[in-house]
Amino acid sequence: MRHVAVLFFLSFSTLPAQKFYPDDPVEFELKPLPSADIERRRLSDYYDLIRHTIDTPGDLNRAHPKPVLAQGVNTLGEPLQGAWWVKRHYYKRMSLDQLVDGPGSDHAPSMQGRWTVIAAKTEGITPGFVMQDARGELYFVKFDPLTNPEMATGADHLSIRLLHALGYHVPENYLVEFSEDMLVLGKDVTVADRLGRRRAMTQRDLAEMLLKVAKNRDGRYRATASLAIRGKGIGPYRYYGRRRDDPNDFVPHEHRRDLRGLAVVSAWIGHDDCRAINTYDAVIEPNGAGHVRHYILDLGSTLGSGTQRPNSARSGGEYLFAWKPSALQLVTLGLAVPSWARARFPEIPSVGRFEYEKFDPGKWVPEYPNPAFLNRLPDDEFWAAKQILALRDDEIRAIVQSARYSDARAEAWLVECLVQRRDKIGRAYFKKVLPLDRFEIREGKLAFEDLSEKAGLGAAGPYAVQWLQLDNATASTIPIEGATSFAVPARGGAYKVARISSSRRANQVVDVSVRREGGSPTVVGIERRW
Repeated sequence: MRHVAVLFFLSFSTLPAQKFYPDDPVEFELKPLPSADIERRRLSDYYDLIRHTIDTPGDLNRAHPKPVLAQGVNTLGEPLQGAWWVKRHYYKRMSLDQLVDGPGSDHAPSMQGRWTVIAAKTEGITPGFVMQDARGELYFVKFDPLTNPEMATGADHLSIRLLHALGYHVPENYLVEFSEDMLVLGKDVTVADRLGRRRAMTQRDLAEMLLKVAKNRDGRYRATASLAIRGKGIGPYRYYGRRRDDPNDFVPHEHRRDLRGLAVVSAWIGHDDCRAINTYDAVIEPNGAGHVRHYILDLGSTLGSGTQRPNSARSGGEYLFAWKPSALQLVTLGLAVPSWARARFPEIPSVGRFEYEKFDPGKWVPEYPNPAFLNRLPDDEFWAAKQILALRDDEIRAIVQSARYSDARAEAWLVECLVQRRDKIGRAYFKKVLPLDRFEIREGKLAFEDLSEKAGLGAAGPYAVQWLQLDNATASTIPIEGATSFAVPARGGAYKVARISSSRRANQVVDVSVRREGGSPTVVGIERRW
């Protein structure tokens, strides 16, 4: 009997998988398993740099004869909402106030009472400290370099809000202005000297730290106050593999659509410092069941800022080290001028080095190879691009205005760059797949939006359609004769597929699966081919 059961299982496992299930398309991740006992881990930034540069880790698509499509997505190709990402602006338009508020506006540091400094970093170009406000809330306070007031704080403030609008988890960061008399030194606070030796921090240390920070016109200091993320911090995540002690982390990170698509988002905001050290995992405990949520943080090195100084002109143009460009410079004795070296940047200290004329989203790279970014495919790029293009000029302008730049040129330049880079992203990635989305059945017909046309970048149509009958048990299809309009055919069974093509793009096809069981037909699947 046992052998019969095994044979039955083996024979069943060879059958084609059912294509759709009654609950498709699924919106959210499964109810998470408890994971409160995960221990904090530390990753070496230097090891990360060397490892990714010499032999990039992860299951890379370039090692496969056929690329691995994104995983952790539903039948519509959308990432499941939950620990990594949630639907926001593209899916349900946010108001200007919501975009400006970003991840929150209700927990700004209290200006009533003093701030107690409980930890500090006094060495380096840009100091910072950890403090508790009068309500006992914990904040990480970071400043701009003395040479570039408003640069890092503005970049962090804006990028946090842009990433939030695009669905990523980010901390609540607030722009604050305060005077020195707001600060009081807590008990048993220590600092490290230049040799790394710790000693008790004094009031003089605090005063000397503030000497490295610029004051604004009314004599106050400008900083970013980042509200401590709720829950138990367990260190950063990697852009490859899975966290083995997290029972809910079952998709290799290099195959996650939200992390692959982050390559396009990072290119847009110039986040070349997107690496493990700038991520954060926390065990949160809603309803008493702890599970991990994944955050992106420390975004002061974006939008032309390098946090401690203006970013390098080569930022986004080349890896910190790569064999090919290094060999080219050696062979040509440095006479071969790369494209990024021809970029021009306005002299705006509060912006750093950010531009759009030489920006090429397809060639943009972070500081060193990122496995998830390397694995991205045209449908991953389209998923990110459609969200970026959903941010209108006035919405981008409102977000930039919220950074309160004292130099009007900074605001104008950042708006111009973000808009122009946004449009370049649309032109680059809307041409790789048919740029159709927002499919729905309207008055018996399949309706959709051409996102490229909507963005003013030109339509990819005219479009043709052929309906096919879908056998849901085997995923096989056969054409429905004469069904070549966008009206959903009455014949053909419960499941049908609309195969949409364009004579202008021979290899690009979108298959839209429609289910009709009892009620009105609904869209249950989207597959893109290129």
